[in-house]
Amino acid sequence: MKKIGILFGQENTFPFAFVERVNAKNEPGIQAEFVRIDKVMQHMPSGYAVIIDRISQDIPFYRAYLKNAALTGTAVINNPFWWSADDKFFNNCLAEYIGVKVPKTVLLPSNQHPPNTNEMSMRNLAYPLDWDAIFEYVGFPAFMKPYAGGGWRNVYKVNNREEFFSIYNHTGTLVMMLQEEIQFTDYYRCYCLDRREVRLMAYDPRQPFHLQYVKNPPPVEARLKEKMEEAVLKLNRALGYDFNTVELAIRDGEPYAIDFCNPAPDADYYSVGEDNFEWVVEAAARMAIRRAKAHQDGQMNLTWGEFVQQSIQDFAKAGR
Repeated sequence: MKKIGILFGQENTFPFAFVERVNAKNEPGIQAEFVRIDKVMQHMPSGYAVIIDRISQDIPFYRAYLKNAALTGTAVINNPFWWSADDKFFNNCLAEYIGVKVPKTVLLPSNQHPPNTNEMSMRNLAYPLDWDAIFEYVGFPAFMKPYAGGGWRNVYKVNNREEFFSIYNHTGTLVMMLQEEIQFTDYYRCYCLDRREVRLMAYDPRQPFHLQYVKNPPPVEARLKEKMEEAVLKLNRALGYDFNTVELAIRDGEPYAIDFCNPAPDADYYSVGEDNFEWVVEAAARMAIRRAKAHQDGQMNLTWGEFVQQSIQDFAKAGR
């Protein structure tokens, strides 16, 4: 029996629907259940062919458990090694590298010294930074956000340099980014599962949380739909994420990727709505079953992005 597990926290709709959907398909030799952990011993298999991870970003113990599970053969979705190394600033750099439009973005050092460091620890950093060049490049208004955050936490809109410094001086040890504001006509949050299935969801981040997913949106023009799906697939194939959302702002008919490091994206029935919920439950169930069928004992069953794979191939060709 190949078991598919889901590891989750406070969610109360998606995990239950996912397990029910997988089991309702009655695939021979495949069963889904909630992950149960009663001990974690080094290099001991987890017992699962596939685990869908919805919570390890908040629970370090789970992240360590998943890395051990992956090493012993579990197909963990998403790859816990890559997810641990990834950040939003790198993603923006990679997006430019693969030809996906993104806002102009600058990485900022933490305003306060990290724990157990002092001014000597950052002696390679110029003081002050070239703020004039930074502000000219990004422009105002702009958004300041953590380089590795989520859930719209610690995200600020700044309209001028005075507002910037007023907020930046209170960000403590967070490493932040300053990012160009894209004045958009339309905005979409796009699910991407298994680096092959895409769901475009009209979305308005300016609305209260419970109203952000637009109900009964107008049809998407065919050319724009093609551009968005191409951008979403490019990003997820490069990064290697099997379960992710990409936020796209539309300016002058062109999609700009705003946020695309969401490997445990919102999948709650009461926020995404009935139709989107049905899509993600079904797509996730199909993906998990495909991965369970492809699972092979005694080998790594993780997804690695094209960026990492190409880097390894280039290294091998160079004979190093």
